[in-house]
Amino acid sequence: MIYIGTAGFSYKDWKGEFYPEKFESRFMLEFYSSRFPVVEINSTWHALPSPRSILSMVKRTSPDFRFIIKAFKGITHQFSDNQESFKGFGEILKPLKDYGKLAGVLFQFAWGFKNEKKNADYLRLIRERFPQETIIVEFRNEGWITDQTIELLQELGMAFCCVDEPRLKGLVGHHAYLTTDTGYVRFHGRNYQTWWDKNRESWERYNYLYSDEELAEWVPDIVSMGRRAKNTYVIFNNHYRGQAVRNARMMSQLLPPELVVPLRPDTDKSHPDDARLF
Repeated sequence: MIYIGTAGFSYKDWKGEFYPEKFESRFMLEFYSSRFPVVEINSTWHALPSPRSILSMVKRTSPDFRFIIKAFKGITHQFSDNQESFKGFGEILKPLKDYGKLAGVLFQFAWGFKNEKKNADYLRLIRERFPQETIIVEFRNEGWITDQTIELLQELGMAFCCVDEPRLKGLVGHHAYLTTDTGYVRFHGRNYQTWWDKNRESWERYNYLYSDEELAEWVPDIVSMGRRAKNTYVIFNNHYRGQAVRNARMMSQLLPPELVVPLRPDTDKSHPDDARLF
């Protein structure tokens, strides 16, 4: 089946776009999870939350809701003296595993993480540290796109993260690989002007709304993954002002309904204060 969702859910600028205009932020997860079947948690890259806060998120969502957790930067952007990072990150996965809600762990590496033997060995180390997890690897450097890389991921049982991002020299292009029984496609937007501009705010990189025509470019690949993989996740990271939500709904309409976990129509914007959602 194909699960469609967004990268993150707790955005103030989604109020009036996805959440009701006057909405208490503490109810965002309940609202989001009543409409989407999966979410990718990105905040775990910036800082490690407590296992208790993760447990709270688990308990506030329905039994069939799924989480993908982005690996802490102390693992994906620091490659030595990071034993505590591995340990702390492993701790926050436990509540999700205990409740059967951990769909996968996303390891996103920066452009500077190049296709070199030491980095291939680091992927092997990650698999050793997380032997049972569903691991998804996102490369930002096109140099990784080789037959040898695909063979390495297959050997390690790691899923390849397909990406849509600005088609700039050196960035990963449109590649649809399925290296395990998990398919993964991540949409970042195609904001060429701001991608490398360090003087811009980080959200400006992801300020992009896909057209139907642009999304349709991926439909054959996503359908193929949906038919071959056990689970396929389609995640939108173009989060500015709820554009990820809009594109997620658009994509759900472009795919065969029998392959897609249904999204709940966004017509009921009731406040969950006085009602138990689950």
